[in-house]
Amino acid sequence: MLGALRRKVASGGSSASILEKSLQAIRPGVSASRVSSNAGKEVLLLQPRGIAHVRNFSHLVLPGFSVGLTKTRDVISSIQLETIMQKSCRAFSSEDGDLVDAVVPFMGESITDGTLATFLKKPGERVAADEPIAQIETDKVTIDIVSPQDGVIQEYLAKEGDTVEPGTKIAVISKSAEGVAPAAPAEKKSKKAASKPTPPAETVKEDRPKAKTSPSAEKPKTPSPPPPKRTATEPILPPKERERRVPMTRLRKRVATRLKDSQNTFALLTTFNEVDMTNLMKLRSDYKDAFVEKHGVKLGFMSGFVKAAVSALQHQPIVNAVIDGDDIIYRDYIDISIAVGTPKGLVVPVVRDADKMNFAEIEKTINSLAKKANDGTISIDEMAGGSFTISNGGVYGSLLSTPIINPPQSAILGMHSIVSRPMVVGGDVVPRPMMYIALTYDHRLIDGREAVFFLRRIKDVVEDPRRLLLDV
Repeated sequence: MLGALRRKVASGGSSASILEKSLQAIRPGVSASRVSSNAGKEVLLLQPRGIAHVRNFSHLVLPGFSVGLTKTRDVISSIQLETIMQKSCRAFSSEDGDLVDAVVPFMGESITDGTLATFLKKPGERVAADEPIAQIETDKVTIDIVSPQDGVIQEYLAKEGDTVEPGTKIAVISKSAEGVAPAAPAEKKSKKAASKPTPPAETVKEDRPKAKTSPSAEKPKTPSPPPPKRTATEPILPPKERERRVPMTRLRKRVATRLKDSQNTFALLTTFNEVDMTNLMKLRSDYKDAFVEKHGVKLGFMSGFVKAAVSALQHQPIVNAVIDGDDIIYRDYIDISIAVGTPKGLVVPVVRDADKMNFAEIEKTINSLAKKANDGTISIDEMAGGSFTISNGGVYGSLLSTPIINPPQSAILGMHSIVSRPMVVGGDVVPRPMMYIALTYDHRLIDGREAVFFLRRIKDVVEDPRRLLLDV
């Protein structure tokens, strides 16, 4: 084929037209357009859907170049960079350049698809660039789909509840100032027209009583059997009209799967202890104003328990380890996961390198992650990993619980509500603010001795925070 092209060019034909006709004869799907080169001559530029066929040729014959062996790379490099940029910047535009597509963004390495949860804008509404127009719900987070440019939403290409992947087109946006009215009313009219009953069905219903009155159809009436009596043990179920069936969200399904996998995989065992919160509450009361003034964040109990957990993990490193097949992986870092309940479900953001943080840094990190979790803006990276989890059910008033391990970790600490209870101190019965704490651990890896020592260390540090300064 290349030899035929050379003979035609040698006979005086236009090299660009010859190459274009030849390529079209080989593969009709190849499209070509003409652009101006620096020399002012016509140059054949292959569109992206045909460029794969150019790779089959070792050389191209273009005007302004030798008919001999001119490399494709040299030819392409001679074309003006501006022209190539103009051709390639229209990946999501229509032919007239007025329409752009809003697509599903990249959602993370471990997320391949998501559910289109809701549309934040209606067709015909004006949107600004980078303004969210829809939300995608994944197994871990909720992701916004933003408008690529200023314009008006012309139509949506997907429906709520559809499963979408990165790169899927969701909406068409017109960059012009005039909005496009949605076509929903026409669809509703067609649905109403289709739902109207047909006259023949009514005729059949009217004819039925007449058939019953005919003499030939009369038969002696048999007494109907009495209704079955309900036994005393048979439950009375509520009618179906009083029930609602709602599909589970992807986040809820993911949480349910992980929790059940945790129960099926680990040998779960929980040990308990109680903590006298008097000294930690006094420390907070004495320095709360100065703490806020210097660091700009309130001093809470979570930072104290995180520091206590870090100390306990350093004393019992097996609690920070994990089983991997036939091996035990000891982690030389401490990343504390904090369980946060949100309206959409439970998420567990991670405080990285908690052993290198002070009280103020821990409080700021927890507040920032909790705010993102409740707003639905937390990222996958902020929830990935973690070597130990703390769950504070006390904020909801829980007195005692047995938390479930967050895989692939090996233990979880449960905090509970603070209740004033009578305690014996120095031979006297006095009221003390007490909290029950619970440690659920994987008994395959952690023995009861290490678990009890771990929980005892947390109790000692919380009851006497001065131990953190002296490392005793």
